[in-house]
Amino acid sequence: MSNKEDANTIIVSPIYHPISRWWSKETVAIVTGANKGIGFALVRRLAELGLTVVLTARDTGRGLAAVEALKNEGLHVHFSCLDISNQYSIEKFVTWFQQAFGVVDILINNAAVSFNELYENSVEQAETVVRTNFYGPKMLTEALLPLFRRQTTAARILNISSRLGLLNKLKNPKLKAMLLDEENLSESQIEEMLNLFLKDVKNGTWKSNGWPQIWTDYAVSKLALNSYSKILARRYKGNDEEQISVNCFCPGFTQTSMTGGKGLHTADTVAAIGARLALLPVDEMPTGMFFVIGSSNPIYSKL
Repeated sequence: MSNKEDANTIIVSPIYHPISRWWSKETVAIVTGANKGIGFALVRRLAELGLTVVLTARDTGRGLAAVEALKNEGLHVHFSCLDISNQYSIEKFVTWFQQAFGVVDILINNAAVSFNELYENSVEQAETVVRTNFYGPKMLTEALLPLFRRQTTAARILNISSRLGLLNKLKNPKLKAMLLDEENLSESQIEEMLNLFLKDVKNGTWKSNGWPQIWTDYAVSKLALNSYSKILARRYKGNDEEQISVNCFCPGFTQTSMTGGKGLHTADTVAAIGARLALLPVDEMPTGMFFVIGSSNPIYSKL
């Protein structure tokens, strides 16, 4: 893309390209929000490729049903209940995970919510959306950081995001300038932005203050997640002793419950691409990138 704020986007082909296998059964991946849709398809794909996969869901019954469905396909995955919007649930999950597996190689932050229909734009649930879509992945990531296996394979974090959270959707010049100043961007600034948004929602002024116009609360939560991913990627880039790649992936208009079953791609198509991005060889693994599904060969640029 030509705009400065979109110069970090990578367009990836929906055609699955095989890659050299570097992983094994000892490679451990966590996928959040995985009892259905893209998360479920990602778990299936990673399990098919021979990784040890932990499927998480906030509803135990639905999570176990998803595990059973995969078992009927001949796939074995592990399950743990996890509500990423709840700090206690995260702490409980991390304690269980550390005892059960010890280390994690891949974290795919997929869990997210939206309360809008396709052509609606309500912000009535803005606090829940921000807490789940931004603070949830952030809290879980930070809780798991000490458990990432480093050096040999380079740990990977893939945040499922959205083009709705790109900077060109933000019309507030002051906030855009802050987010574009990547060298000085901080987590506290992102949180200040979110507090300002929630204040505007409470005061009824969000429509006139330059926030994204489509799925506003969802877009703002993904804007924050994208920005946090930049900070995290910068923190671990070039650190030979603590290598962690951090990237975002927008699946586009996908046939899931969030889109009412409408979309250009199936969850399985998206999962094939997402799994490939998460499993790139160490010497090909970028960091600080934003991937979007397109029809062309991959075009690389930064977050």
